[in-house]
This record gives sequence, C-alpha cells and structure tokens, in this order.
Amino acid sequence: MTIANLPAIRACRPAWNKGRVVGQKRPLLPKHVWAIRVRLELAGNIRDLAIFNTAIDSKLRGCDLVKLKVAEVYAAGQVKERASIIQSKTGKPVRFEFAEGTRKSLEDWFRNPLMIGSEYLWPGRFHERLHISTRQYARLVRDWVTSIGLEPSSYGTHSMPRTKVAEIYRKTGNLRAVQLLLGHTKMDSTVRYLGVELEDALAIAEAVEI
Repeated sequence: MTIANLPAIRACRPAWNKGRVVGQKRPLLPKHVWAIRVRLELAGNIRDLAIFNTAIDSKLRGCDLVKLKVAEVYAAGQVKERASIIQSKTGKPVRFEFAEGTRKSLEDWFRNPLMIGSEYLWPGRFHERLHISTRQYARLVRDWVTSIGLEPSSYGTHSMPRTKVAEIYRKTGNLRAVQLLLGHTKMDSTVRYLGVELEDALAIAEAVEI
C-alpha cells in the first residue's frame, strides 16, 4: 500500500527585509545636519543637540558613543578640543576633534542637573542603566532624520560616523586622512566604508556625454 506524499506546510511569514532598505546607510548631507541642529535648538533639546553634535564630530560607532565618559571629553573646567578613546570593536585608540559648536552644546549639557555626579556623558534614565543604550541611540537617530522629512529606513546610527568623513573625502579626496580619522588599519576597509569606488565611477560616468 502506497502512502501519498502530502505537500509540506510552511508558515507564510514575510521576509525580514520586506519593505526595508538594506545595505549601507547613507551619510547625512550638510543641509541635513544643519536642519536637524536648528530643530533641536528651537525645541530647546540640550541633550539631543549635544549627542548629535558629538556623534558627527567624533565619528564613533554607536557602541562607543553611548559609553563616552565625562573624563574623556572634559578636563580643567572645559571641554577638550581633542579627545581619544579605545574602540570596543578593534581595541585600538582613535582620536577625534570637537568643533566650537559641539563644545558649546556639551558645556550647556554639563550644566544640566542630570549631569551632577554622572560618570557617563549620556546617563541613563534608570538607576540600573549607567548610560543610554545603543537601542535608545538608534531611536534618537530615527527621530532626527524623520523630523526633517528623510526616509528613516535609509539612515541609521552608521550614518552618523560616515557623515563628516564623507564630506572630507568629497572636498579633499584624501583617503589616508579618512582612514586615520576612522581608525581603520586597512585602506580597503575605508574604501568599502565610504563606497568610494562606486561614487568615483558614477562621477566619471556623469562627466562623459555620448
């Protein structure tokens, strides 16, 4: 007696990436950066403005940004012009600079009562959490880009460290400088991070008319 093979029954689950923009997140353009800054300033959101400016200038990954300590950026009663931390992913030091506007926003944040006695630059709202989480930071980035009308699926926490270095490369073409600023050990990593080959190829194609 033969038994008929029944068709396999599978749950109809949508693909995890359905409707999402996958791949590398876009860097913000200068006009986007200024639009977000203006909105945060008008809203009087001192903390978010300080986080946003620090994220742009430091070019740090989200996991390193949320763990920044006061002692790493503040000394002798003022915000440092340059700072250095050990990256959690590579275990190697990386240096970064703070622009004047970023230093001012950090100084305003240090005067907030929430910063009294805090070891971390972005203290958590709950006692068991010493600093904000990477998930909280991701929600902040989503709110920022949405507030100026950008598609949130095209941007994320990786957009923040890419923003300033992408502009540096656009203006100077100096990959070595970008490599040092990001703390990459290999130039290939920097090329992939910026998507340089594709951008250069598109620029060449745009300049050629047939």
